[in-house]
Order: sequence, then structure tokens, then C-alpha cells
Amino acid sequence: MSESILKVADDLWTGARGIEDTHPFSFMGDAEEVADGVAFVPSFANVSAISTDDGLVLVDTGSALFAQHVHDTLRRWSPARLHTAVFSHGHIDHVFGVAPFEAEAAERGWVPPRVVAHEAMPARFDRYKLTAGHNEIVNRRQFGVDDLVWPREYRYPDETYADRTDLVVGGLGLELHHARGETDDHTWTWVPERKLLCCGDLFIWASPNAGNPQKVQRYPREWAAAMRTMAGLGAELMLPGHGVPVVGVERIRQALTDSAELLEHLHDETVAMMNAGAPLDEIVHTVRAPQHLLDRPYLRPVYDEPEFVVRNVWRLYGGWWDGDPAHLKPAPAAALAAEVASLAGGPGRLADRALELLEAGDDRLAGHLAELAAQAAPSDPAVQAVRAQVFATRAQHEASTMAQGVFRWAARESQERSQEG
Repeated sequence: MSESILKVADDLWTGARGIEDTHPFSFMGDAEEVADGVAFVPSFANVSAISTDDGLVLVDTGSALFAQHVHDTLRRWSPARLHTAVFSHGHIDHVFGVAPFEAEAAERGWVPPRVVAHEAMPARFDRYKLTAGHNEIVNRRQFGVDDLVWPREYRYPDETYADRTDLVVGGLGLELHHARGETDDHTWTWVPERKLLCCGDLFIWASPNAGNPQKVQRYPREWAAAMRTMAGLGAELMLPGHGVPVVGVERIRQALTDSAELLEHLHDETVAMMNAGAPLDEIVHTVRAPQHLLDRPYLRPVYDEPEFVVRNVWRLYGGWWDGDPAHLKPAPAAALAAEVASLAGGPGRLADRALELLEAGDDRLAGHLAELAAQAAPSDPAVQAVRAQVFATRAQHEASTMAQGVFRWAARESQERSQEG
């Protein structure tokens, strides 16, 4: 990134540029000093570096793909050894940048860096090993990266904590606080002396990633509480896990309280309908995020989206059954599709109607019929071509990475099957 990351941050806040054109997961660049003794590396994921008298503290270390770049660009900013790395959470884009610093320490005879994280992180890494194949498939689909390889080995933390721990490095105090949010092992870091808040993925310049349809449970209520706590700190600089810094006490407070309000609204409205006995289908098509919050440049649904958060709240409190009795012990999807296709006059009729609905702007219903047609006639090239068209169009109409990833995967799957036929 050639221009200052702080200039980009200001432009995004004021609306001089749009977040849809500057996706929070697209920032890549060199280390930039964003405050005295504090550097920020925009990457996947971001890395925050803090200078102390005993060496550097890093909050997050980036992904394996960018680990060497992170090391090299930070070395152009500071020659000091890496003393401590704090993992904000265990997602693989945050925890794979320690190795170059460890190799450097061994080569120069330095004390190796220590890694500090929440006590739930080792169990996360264990789970990642257990479900490596599944995670590989899910993330290939989510991000559209066919050659993504899910790691089988991890750098486990040297020290863990439960609710809070205080570190002192080179005379500088750092507070590490646990919060369940996007993950169960999340840490936000507060450096009071420098009025610096490193929030990890609790804020990412997008509608909170509290509903990802292909990943494990998120915790919106506790997430909102953590954001309100952070909002009260009086931080002057907030460095997120994705996206750009937020500068200034008022901007930081607004960004965090707005984000908390969004999650609280989705959570509370969903729970109220659950308590009234509403099934999931009714809740999903009733609960909506306040539009004035979605209009904020830092809460646009460009990665996750509120509808998925509603589903995650249901999953948290209500289990896997959605309230439809036919779904408790359903027939095989292909059998249901075949029966519906027979009643409609064949899979081709379903496919034709899907295109009519797509043309009329009813993407959701078109998706149902295209899927039913393809399940009823999986070897029919014409039907698969319709499914490809429907879901490719749906992907074009979506704003969130989550929805785009699934719909593009479906479109490509059917495009390949139609060509095979």
C-alpha cells in the first residue's frame, strides 16, 4: 500500500472512499509507524508492533503466507528482538508469523520469543488438527481458493491465562483481557500508558463476524459486552485484526458502541421471538439490523451479515432443530426433490421456473427451485446449467464474502457438471 494507512482510515471514516471498494481483508503493505513506538502492518491478518526497552511486543503475527513479509518489514522499522507475541485468537491468519523471529533468535543467540494467549487456544489447535480436512474444504469454499492447504501443525502458546493477565515488558504494562466473541479464545490488549487498544477481530471494519454459516459457534452477547468495556477505556488508537486503525477517542467509542448496539439488537430480538415460540424460519425473515447502523462505513455487511448472526443466536440457545416438524427426521433431499419435480412436471420445469423467478428478482425462491431441480436430476446438463446461472447471479447480487463464497462454489460445481454431461 503506497499511501498512508492513516489516510486510508480517515477517508473510510469520512466516506471519502467506500469500504465495498476497500475490503477490510484486502489491505496489504509495509510496517507504518502509527504512534510513537507503535507500528502497524496491514496484512492478512494485521500485525501490531509495540517497542519497549526489552524488545518488541507483537499483537498477532499474521498468516503463514505473509510471515516472512511481516518479519522483513518490521525489521526495516526496528532491529529489536521479538520479546513477546500475543495471539488475539487462534484463527490461522493470526498465529503463523512467529517462526521467522524464532529462527532469527536462534541465529543471533537471543532469548527466543514467548507466545501468550488465552487458555482455550490449545483446544482450538487440537480441534483444527482433528478436523483438518473439513476446515480445508470449508475455507476453500469460503474464500474461493482451490489450493488452500489447512495446516496440520501449530505454534502453541508458552503461557496462557483465564480471564485477565498483566504483562510487563521493558517497563511497559499490557493488560490482556479475555472475551468470547468471534471465538471462545479471544484476547483484547490494552496498553494504558500509550492509550493503545489492540482489539483483534472484535472489530474488523465490517458487520461483526458473528454468524459465519460454515464455522463454529460465535457469542454475540458477550462480544457486545466486551466492546462496551473497550469503549469506556478512553483509547486514542485502536488497531484491529482486519481493516485499518481507528484514531481518536470519540471515533473509537462510536465504532465500538455502534458495533455493540448492532449485536445486542440482533441477539435480543431473536431471543424475544424464541421466547414467544417462533420457529427459526419466522425469526430469520423477521429480525433485521437497524439500517442506520448498517449505513456506518465500519458496519457494512461485506464479510459476514446480520441474517447469519440471527441463525447463530438460535444455534446458541435453541439447538439444531429449526422448529419445522418435517425437518426433525426428514426424507433424503434427493427423494424430496424427485417428488416435487414429479408434481411440477419434471426437473426441467423446476429449472425453467427458477429462471423465471430469477428474472423477476426473487433470488431466494429461484435458488430453492434450482437446487431441487439439480437434486432431482443431478446428471442433466441443462438442469445443472440453470443451477450454475442461478447461483452465479446470486453471488453477483450479494455483498458479503460468506454468501458470495457459497454461491460461487455452487455455480462452479454445476458448471463443471453441465460440461461433463
